[in-house]
Amino acid sequence: MPTPTKGARLGGSASHQRHMLANLATQLFDHKAITTTEVRAKRLQPVAEKLISKAKRGDLHARRTVMKTITDKAVVAALFEELAPKFAGRDGGYTRITKLPNRKGDNAPMALIELVLEPVKPSKKAAAAAGAKKTAAKAEAKEAAAVAEAVEAEAVAEAVEADALQAVEDATVAEEAAEAAALQAVEDATVAEEAAEAAEAAEDEAK
Repeated sequence: MPTPTKGARLGGSASHQRHMLANLATQLFDHKAITTTEVRAKRLQPVAEKLISKAKRGDLHARRTVMKTITDKAVVAALFEELAPKFAGRDGGYTRITKLPNRKGDNAPMALIELVLEPVKPSKKAAAAAGAKKTAAKAEAKEAAAVAEAVEAEAVAEAVEADALQAVEDATVAEEAAEAAALQAVEDATVAEEAAEAAEAAEDEAK
């Protein structure tokens, strides 16, 4: 069971108090700030913040749960579509209570309860973490660039080595072809010389 709230109820019964807080929450989400008694503002604050937390979820179940408290569909739509996105970066403390001068007449303490719609300033730890992430990202980018350059240089060296090997192979093939041509020329000269000697011998025999 929920822990009972300390102090007297707002109104004559628990249902009256629930309706009163629901109406105050509706006016708060509609006008972004309302002036009421300090006791009502303190009772309204946790109710409003729980509704905002459900609105940040944004699903159908959360919308139906909020509509059990706030029956105005226009206010619910504004809460889910306009106000909830503004609290996306805030983990709590969606409302602020500011004390005002006492009310004239019954001297009741008054307060202003309003939605905290200012953008969240990043803490020093968050800024340091973001800076560390940027530094790490830069270091990784430099390392990746160095690796890419090394790979490119290795590819160029391999290409040069391949060209040199191809040139050596071409020179070897050309040298072998030249040797083969020289041997063929020697053989042709030998054959021609033998043919000439044979012709000369034939002429001598004929004489």
